[in-house]
Amino acid sequence: MKKNFAAKKILLKCILSFTILVIFSGFQQLHAQVNDTTFHNPYDTTNHLRKDTVVQKTYRVAIVAPLYLDSVFAGNVLRSETSIPAFTIAGTDFVQGAELALDTLITNGKHVEAFIYDSKSARKPLLWLLKNGKLDNLDLIIGSVKEPEYSLLSQFAAQRSIPFVSATYPNDGGVRQNPFLYIANSTLKAHCESIFSYLLQKHGADNIYLVKKKNDNRIDNYFREINFKDGHQLLKIKTIMLDSSISPDGLRYLVDTTKPIVIIGASLNKTFSQKLADACFPLQKRKPLILIGMPNWDGFNGFYQKDAYTDFPIRYTTPHYEVKGNALSRYISDKYFQKYRISPSDMAEKGFEAAYDFISILINHPNDFLQHMNDTTFAPFHDFNFQPVFHDKASTVPDYYENKHLFIMQILNGQVVREW
Repeated sequence: MKKNFAAKKILLKCILSFTILVIFSGFQQLHAQVNDTTFHNPYDTTNHLRKDTVVQKTYRVAIVAPLYLDSVFAGNVLRSETSIPAFTIAGTDFVQGAELALDTLITNGKHVEAFIYDSKSARKPLLWLLKNGKLDNLDLIIGSVKEPEYSLLSQFAAQRSIPFVSATYPNDGGVRQNPFLYIANSTLKAHCESIFSYLLQKHGADNIYLVKKKNDNRIDNYFREINFKDGHQLLKIKTIMLDSSISPDGLRYLVDTTKPIVIIGASLNKTFSQKLADACFPLQKRKPLILIGMPNWDGFNGFYQKDAYTDFPIRYTTPHYEVKGNALSRYISDKYFQKYRISPSDMAEKGFEAAYDFISILINHPNDFLQHMNDTTFAPFHDFNFQPVFHDKASTVPDYYENKHLFIMQILNGQVVREW
């Protein structure tokens, strides 16, 4: 516990030292021009660019995250030496990952200015930054923000024609007709689309059931919309509505066991989801049964207990998948541990990924950046598949672009493995 707290103090102090020039001193610029000899990037395919290229443009990138520095620091001093608020950690990790990406970027003589902004600054909040022109003249905004900052940045991006990559917020926030918004952390509907595609390709002949909690219709409605998209039913999916009392015997009488069974756990509720898994576990010992849940199931600790669901994989979807052991993954883990004495968190990896991938695309394709958002050349962990989303079928302007590249993962005997 003491070691972890000490590491978090280091993280926050490094964040402060990295952002102090930007946030508290008139938004001075940080230069992220990197010496190529410091790290050999195994994904570097830009050797065709001359090392002596004349810098004709400075690329200006804003990284926005909730750091709450005013709440944690009094000047440059921690307000408390015994505790750090848990709500600061996600934003801190994201920015630390982005900072590591800035240190790693292979710029080939091109010049990047990175600006770190605390979206929860008490003295200079995001609305103040926008009104005072502090985010004007940017080439790219990368944000790990929720409401209301998400909507503020989306509106600003549309008004200024600046690409805004929403890296971690799995929601469109009701944004419409904004072709400059890119949602990297896919929405719940996109996850349902991915599950549907998986079932259509691999389990179309099985008995498919969608099990939902009473009065919780959101996910069920998504699947109905997807299934009847072209006016006819593509998959036969039977809906089962249950209250909080789920038992193996009760579930067994509700499903047809003459064919393999697929159960869609259509709930984000932790208690309901785990009770559903508990009911499926003894049933799958008798008949082939697949249980696939929602993206937040990866955070339910009960699924990782080795003795709870022996040899029974619990599936979920995710847009973020890191192939452990590749050269860049090892480099990130080693560098992060050397600096902070802890392994990088999921948020740190997302911060690195967003900054490394999209800034690399920007500096290599400055004139048609948006047309290269799905470029796989610089993706450190996995590819993105941004596709336009139209809520109004008659519209010719996308409401936004969303990452549709999702993975089916399995939690099996306490370990996570990719299935699809």
